[in-house]
Parts: sequence; structure tokens; C-alpha cells
Amino acid sequence: MMTSDGEDDHAVGGSAPHIPVLLDEVISALALETGDRIVDGTFGAGGYTKAILAQGANVVAVDRDPDAISAGRELEAQSGGRLQLVHGPFSQLDDYAHDVDGVVLDIGVSSMQLDQAERGFSFRFDGPLDMRMAQEGLSAADVVNRFKSGDLARIFGFLGEERHAGRIARMIEKRRAVRFFERTRDLAEAIADHVGRNPKDKIHPATRVFQALRIYVNDELGELARALFAAERALKPGGRLVVVTFHSLEDRIVKRFIVNRSGSAAGSRYMPETQVQAATFEKSGGAVGPSEAETEANPRARSAKLRAAIRTEAPSRSDDLSIFGLPKLPEIRSER
Repeated sequence: MMTSDGEDDHAVGGSAPHIPVLLDEVISALALETGDRIVDGTFGAGGYTKAILAQGANVVAVDRDPDAISAGRELEAQSGGRLQLVHGPFSQLDDYAHDVDGVVLDIGVSSMQLDQAERGFSFRFDGPLDMRMAQEGLSAADVVNRFKSGDLARIFGFLGEERHAGRIARMIEKRRAVRFFERTRDLAEAIADHVGRNPKDKIHPATRVFQALRIYVNDELGELARALFAAERALKPGGRLVVVTFHSLEDRIVKRFIVNRSGSAAGSRYMPETQVQAATFEKSGGAVGPSEAETEANPRARSAKLRAAIRTEAPSRSDDLSIFGLPKLPEIRSER
């Protein structure tokens, strides 16, 4: 989401209180009844979970960030057994719950993560070049300082939609030969100095690179795709899938999944007939965005989009990542 001062709040962060995005729309799409079992696959600061509990439903809340789980323990203790917190990736949510009435996913980085300089998600706050949601594995500094310039260009180009991806990657390769990138502002300033900044630009020149690094380090698109398959397995017939995304890459994955699983993809009279598989989901309305009032109150909601679907009685299908059209990017591995 673009802010007036030129930094993408959702990608790299500005200081703002945590406000659940599209909360009323999420609760409406879940169609909650007392006693329902809901999986909140992206617990974060607990905004959706609190609202779901207030409706009389029970929640299994998942987050791979240990800080989020620790911060939620008090809410869990006060829930009277209606909230279970699980530390783990939401791509495995069906390992934690099954035959559930709803699954809600709020994709991307949380306000808590953005606003902590030591987590390294933002260049507004100088901090270590980290960006790891799970606080383990490959860091953004590892990627920037170790990956080949061609691999960096592909990451920046696809995941950040950065038009200067090649130029920036070559600059990074040249600079790191002298001194590694270790801090967020060091990288941001190097990018800005290299590509320049048009006064008419609404965002900082480093915004898209930071978005790309964050998505890559956390395998956010792969995790989302696998979480959708997991939700298909976890939901009971009539159960509801509700997903809130914040940029086109995420939304495209959710849209393609719903189209593929609802059987609503248009065929071609020129292509050979293929066996039609039973629809595992029924599309529930179209994409929903925030109201003007919500956008004014919470700038981070500006690019949010909600999509929902209802589980049918058809058996779940096998996972097939090819339906999402994801590109082949460098393997996420330790480069140390």
C-alpha cells in the first residue's frame, strides 16, 4: 500500500498501530455460528482471532513467528479453552486442525514485524538486514551478499516488479565486493543513490527490492499456495475459506486457486476435451476491497482485497503448484 510519504507500508513499513484489515467483511464472509471451529492461519496480533472468539466460535490460531505466539499466550489463557495457539507455518494448517468450519488467512507482514527495527523488515527504521518471519533460516543479508547478480535480478524483477532489477543487482554485486550489506538503510540508500529518485515518484526507490527480498526469504507465495491446498483438506463441506491479500502477486494466486477448484475456468473449443474434476469449492461473491472510511482510518488497508469460497462435498485434490504459474526462482538454501 502506497503512502503519501513514498514508502510502501505493507512492504517495508511505517509506524502504525495494528488494525485488522477488512475485519467486518472477514467476519461476514465466515458466516460464524456459536461453536464453529475456525483456523486463523495468520494470527499476528490476534485481531481476527479476537473478533471470531467474540462471535462465540473456537479458534486454532497459527503463526510461524515465535514473538506472535508468545504475545498471544495471555489471550489463549483467558479464552476458556476456546483458543489454541500453534507455532508453525500456515502451509501445514491441516496438520493442526481438520473438519473445520472456516479458514481465514491475512497474507503478508504484520504491523508488529514492520515496526520493530531489529526485525529488519523496514528501511524507515535502521536495523539488521534480516526479514525472517520465523526468525530462522536464510536472511535477507544472506541473499543480498551471496546470491549471483542474475539470481538477484530475477528475484527483484518478479517478486518486486522492479523495472531496474538488473541495474540494482549489478550494483549490489559490485558494492558487496568491497563491503557487505548488513543494515537496512545501507541497502536502501545504496539503491536510491544508484537509480536516483524522480520527485514525482510516490515510493522510495528501494521499496520494491525490499518487498521482493521479504517475499523471497519467507517463501511467501509458495507458503500461500500450499496453505490453500491445506485449507481444502481441512475444511468440512460448507466450510468457508476467506483470504485477505495486499498485492497483485498474492491475489493472483488466490484467484487462480478458486477458479481452478470451482470449475469456473473457461475452456476452449479448439482444445481437446479433458476430464472435468468435481469442484471442491464454490465461489462466494467477487473480490471485496476496503471502504473509503477504512482506507482513511488505516492507510495499510488501501490495497487489501478479500476473496472467499465455500467448500463442497467433493474430495480434496492433489497439490499441483503448476496451477499458479509461479516462476522458477533460486532455491531457498543456506549460502554461507
